[in-house]
Amino acid sequence: MAKDVLCEVNSCKYWAPGNACNASSIYVVNNRNKQASQSGETDCKTFEAKI
Repeated sequence: MAKDVLCEVNSCKYWAPGNACNASSIYVVNNRNKQASQSGETDCKTFEAKI
């Protein structure tokens, strides 16, 4: 399992300095009806907007 998860979405409440993700777990899903073959075909469901 990855030790470091990087994220550039600084509007997410789990974003930390250095583009780190400080969520305790990450949930990524396929956003199409076929098997993903590139990152643009996936979505991070862990995202929560900062308040």
